[in-house]
Amino acid sequence: MKNLTKVTGFILISLSDHPIVFFLIYVLTVIINFLIIIFIFTDSRLHNPMYFFLGNLAFIDVSYSSVTAPRLLVDLLTKNHSMSLPACTTQLFFFIYLAGAELFLLSAMSYDRYIAICHPLHYSQIMSWTVCTQMAFGVWVLGFVYSLVHTLFSLRLTFCRPNTIHNFFCDLPHLFQISCTDTFINVLVALIVGGSFGIGAFSITFIPYIHILSTILKIQTKHGKLKAFSTCTSHLTVVFIFYGSIIFIYFVPTTSNLFTVNRVVSVIYALVNPLLNPLIYSIRNKDLKEAVKRAIHHVHACNYNSCPKNW
Repeated sequence: MKNLTKVTGFILISLSDHPIVFFLIYVLTVIINFLIIIFIFTDSRLHNPMYFFLGNLAFIDVSYSSVTAPRLLVDLLTKNHSMSLPACTTQLFFFIYLAGAELFLLSAMSYDRYIAICHPLHYSQIMSWTVCTQMAFGVWVLGFVYSLVHTLFSLRLTFCRPNTIHNFFCDLPHLFQISCTDTFINVLVALIVGGSFGIGAFSITFIPYIHILSTILKIQTKHGKLKAFSTCTSHLTVVFIFYGSIIFIYFVPTTSNLFTVNRVVSVIYALVNPLLNPLIYSIRNKDLKEAVKRAIHHVHACNYNSCPKNW
């Protein structure tokens, strides 16, 4: 009973006390994702639904990483690992918001690949710019609603000592773990809301690939099969990494024996994934690599001659 003194702040425990690694990850994440956004925005050959969604993913990854990385770097440099309750709640809202938006965006990208491969003749009619804009708007709205529900219910929690969060940012499992309020309602809401949104997003993400695989297997030529499958492998890789991190963090019980492992997975989930996503798409994406070459050529032409008219 002597430890039931209410607190209004937390002590965060990061994985490492060396900020240089996290600084490099964050800087590379921002630079690479913004370059992808710039290439997609400026290159007319990339003005199609697939790259429209990829541009949204790059923007989410920059924002997603910015919710946790700058605060982590400040804490490591100042050796001050404390965070107030309002700051924790704010970080929680934006982290869940952007994670939810990415979850729903990956579903939208699955639907886009399904239409492109299974209904190629009607692709431009089905995936019109109006539809793409509406889908992107829905992604951001769903992410906002999903985060708002969890954040509002987290406000009913009170916290007592010990107030140590065994991670470098605030997230629901950690708050549930140290709360001195009965978390039954919060866990129930997390299961109902998270289950409803999660199962819906999971279904929209993976069910189309059953039809995609069936369509690819019907393609007669080996070259045609490889070309069709190559457009999906990058997306599937990103999806499996993202879902794998979610499953470990939110469905594996956090015990004292798993604190270190949980922090490692959290680093992958919150910091490494936003860096890996653009790299995965860039390495296997011929159109994006061609856009980079054209941009370099334009820069070279501007430096040594005059800028091309189609700059």
